[in-house]
Amino acid sequence: MVQKAKILLVDDRPENLLALEAILSALDQTLVRASSGEEALKALLTDDFAVILLDVQMPGMDGFETAAHIKRRERTRDIPIIFLTAINHGPHHTFRGYAAGAVDYISKPFDPWVLRAKVSVFVELYMKNCQLREQAALLRLQLEGGGKAAGGDSKEPAGLLAELSARLAAVEEQAEALSKQLDDESADAAAVATAAHLERKLTGLRRALDALEPGTGSTSSVTSQN
Repeated sequence: MVQKAKILLVDDRPENLLALEAILSALDQTLVRASSGEEALKALLTDDFAVILLDVQMPGMDGFETAAHIKRRERTRDIPIIFLTAINHGPHHTFRGYAAGAVDYISKPFDPWVLRAKVSVFVELYMKNCQLREQAALLRLQLEGGGKAAGGDSKEPAGLLAELSARLAAVEEQAEALSKQLDDESADAAAVATAAHLERKLTGLRRALDALEPGTGSTSSVTSQN
């Protein structure tokens, strides 16, 4: 069963949170509410999120300050932030949002389809990165455990390598399809850059896996690449 991604919704107005939930429910992911910047930072201490939808204008800690705290934390600095604002203050206000670390800046009222499409891109990227980490962990276990698979069950090296290769191929195929989708939709530069980074990670993992095949390299040569 594929684990759902978590999306953090931050807004001080309950009706806005309800509207966001209605728009994003079709993505079938886990939606987490936060009614303030402080509450959002608390949620980020324990859970991993694919993307954060952050209202700019909130009493107390506003969206800019909240984003600054998120970007200062090593655990959360790479989580994409989409700013939502009800007032268009002009280019300076928008620039401040990007300077605070936002990947996108959307003015209310926004097109529900557009918002859902933007969020879905970052959810897909998050899921691909999770799959990549799983494959990397399995490969590292093979390298360091001398053929022991997760749970302590031993496998023949050739069989485990074939399983790893098949799993990695599935992730590579999905990443390639996602990159083509981003190109077709003229997606945000931040999403395209994240997808390119994912593809580079996959390429490195594929090279490491290929080096384990008989006659293509040694274990020591693989570990030197990590």
